[in-house]
Amino acid sequence: MVDNALHHSRQRWRTPPHSRHGFRFHFQTESGSQEISRAGEVFHTALQVLKNRAKQKYKRNFTASELLSWENVELLAELSQCPSETNPAVCEGSHHSKYRTISGVCNNRQNPGWGAANTALVRWLPAEYEDGEGEPKGWNREWLHNGFQLPLPRSVSREIIRSSCKWKDDDYSQLLVDWGQYIDHDVTFTPQSIRSAAFWTDVDCQKSCENLHPCFPIQTEDSHCMPFHRSTPDCYIRSGSDIQQALQRQQLNAITSYIDASLIYGHTPQLQSALRDLPGLNGKLAINDQFKDPHGRSYLPFVAKTPSACRTDQQGERVECFRAGDSRVNEGLTLIALHTLWLREHNRIAEILKFINDHWSPMVVYQETRKIIGALHQIITMRDYVPKIIGLQSFEDYIGPYGGYDPTVDASASNVFATAAFRFGHGTISPILSRLNESFQQHEHFPHLRLHKSFFSPWRIVKEGGIEPTIRGMIGTAAPAAGPNTLLAEEVTELLLVLDSQQHMDLASLNLQRGRDHGLPGYNEWREFCGLKRVTTLDDLAVVVRDRRVAEKILHLYKHPNNIDVWLGGLVENFLPGSRTGPLFACLIGKQIKFLRDGDRFWWEAEGVFTQQQKEELLKSSLSQIICDNTDIQEIPKDSFRFGQYPAGYVHCSDLPSMSLDAWREEKSHDLQLCGSPKRIKNGDFIFSSKSGKLTALYSCYHGFKLKGAAEIVCEGNRWKHEPPQCTEPPLIC
Repeated sequence: MVDNALHHSRQRWRTPPHSRHGFRFHFQTESGSQEISRAGEVFHTALQVLKNRAKQKYKRNFTASELLSWENVELLAELSQCPSETNPAVCEGSHHSKYRTISGVCNNRQNPGWGAANTALVRWLPAEYEDGEGEPKGWNREWLHNGFQLPLPRSVSREIIRSSCKWKDDDYSQLLVDWGQYIDHDVTFTPQSIRSAAFWTDVDCQKSCENLHPCFPIQTEDSHCMPFHRSTPDCYIRSGSDIQQALQRQQLNAITSYIDASLIYGHTPQLQSALRDLPGLNGKLAINDQFKDPHGRSYLPFVAKTPSACRTDQQGERVECFRAGDSRVNEGLTLIALHTLWLREHNRIAEILKFINDHWSPMVVYQETRKIIGALHQIITMRDYVPKIIGLQSFEDYIGPYGGYDPTVDASASNVFATAAFRFGHGTISPILSRLNESFQQHEHFPHLRLHKSFFSPWRIVKEGGIEPTIRGMIGTAAPAAGPNTLLAEEVTELLLVLDSQQHMDLASLNLQRGRDHGLPGYNEWREFCGLKRVTTLDDLAVVVRDRRVAEKILHLYKHPNNIDVWLGGLVENFLPGSRTGPLFACLIGKQIKFLRDGDRFWWEAEGVFTQQQKEELLKSSLSQIICDNTDIQEIPKDSFRFGQYPAGYVHCSDLPSMSLDAWREEKSHDLQLCGSPKRIKNGDFIFSSKSGKLTALYSCYHGFKLKGAAEIVCEGNRWKHEPPQCTEPPLIC
């Protein structure tokens, strides 16, 4: 049934759509995610088949846990090809000690799956599904919640969320908003079902208004609907929990939860290899081989499969979608600009490290650069971004000073963070994308754009002045701010265009429907979780929102305070002093960021990750300096997240503190001088280790190749003992 639905979906995807000018929500996931997605869908579809058969026979509804034993569940998981848990013994090798794995596995040695790619989002509160196991809130229209039907997400969007104007936040720049979206793509990616047809009927989800997995369409007031695909399920929670929890639908995080710059480097070995400049033997990332910017600087490489889905300039040479470690890179010009900035920063650092350490292998150059880039993402996010979002007091209350790595902390992203709390930023989306010239005025050749004209348009970067006009627009424009009566701009509630849909979509409705799809508990449950007072009356809500008219509208629609969706409730709360969130989202974001820091064995401040001198140099860096080093921008605020009307508060790039990479200079060891550099191998590389007390070269193969021979060779006396291994292609299976 699942594969048949996929077959129908692929046939539809092969048919060229009438319009190629939209915003894609069906982002491509890597093959590993697709395999796990298929397994999860087979597993949960099988559960539904069993429940339907039992209902037909016994004329009543059953839960899966009433029908199955643990042995049944384990057999079903095996038959569905669910991946098995990673054994902690896998993490004992020394190659897991020095650098992060690309998938995040073995960051926590005792619990290798914590924070790793393609594992379930964690639940801080139990899910609330209408059937207890997987049916979203609102799946059955006749179902009453606290005595009332839930309001349609589209009604909530139209009557409460939609705003025709936004007020400006004179404290912060648009870059604060854009960094939030960018760093979110480093931490969470919840893939949607890879099938666009219902499992039971093969009905196209684009054309049906019926709830049939994975179709969960958004009903509108005029008896029409917007297409919506459910998030792909994980297979099942491993044995050790109770069977009801094990059979409950959980959603995947396709990427690593850690702040590790995985959106630059990828989260699978296959993607990592594809993004590297392996033939160059220089530790750099691959760059675009067709275009450079007006100053000869690099762009991101294009996607492998062409023609791609991106819009393109009708005149001149076609510009394809860019490729990066995260498939959402082409979503907008600001994301493309930030990805391009970090690609250039990686290659700039790699070039310097290779120059000062000419004995380093390309793998060491790459890994050390990746380590620095990851640390810079952590510092910019924790030092410069998060305190502005949740406020200094909440930062102190929920995050506090760093106390070292704690292996008992699960750094996995939580469902409520990914699906609700960190979507607070949707309230700060500007309807206009500003593009500015060297004087930080509207660019004379490349004027501002309505937001919907910037979606999936990499050609605008290549053909319209590079990334500088967009980055200046991010720095030199005040951020929009959300208020209880100015939440989401009409540009995203009425004019959102989706590549695989012919109609306009609504971001607010999508967020509300996604929360219900995931079975998120309501606003009041999360307030109680955070130690906040539950809202029980209109007066309570009016105090929290500080706008009685908005509070009245919410209760008029929801009828009961316990029915309020958590994303809406958190979004309308009055901001805490010095923050851009209310108390609920400040709590949920603060708790998550603390877990991401304390549960990360490779956090930049953790013992043994960097030397004291290297830490001091890392702290000198800033997003402003990185912009200076990799663009033609020469004047910038010291903190580019703070807004200042040019030229007030702007400094020349030469006046900014700069990180010296000399702290990474490494003299050749005595043993290396005696033995010389180990032999290079084709389709593989090595890093050095001295864990055993002897200089050792640890070899590994690039993705797709298999190691033949000993992975380690040791420097003894004045030579390398044993020949290095070979990397061979696996035999073809016909």
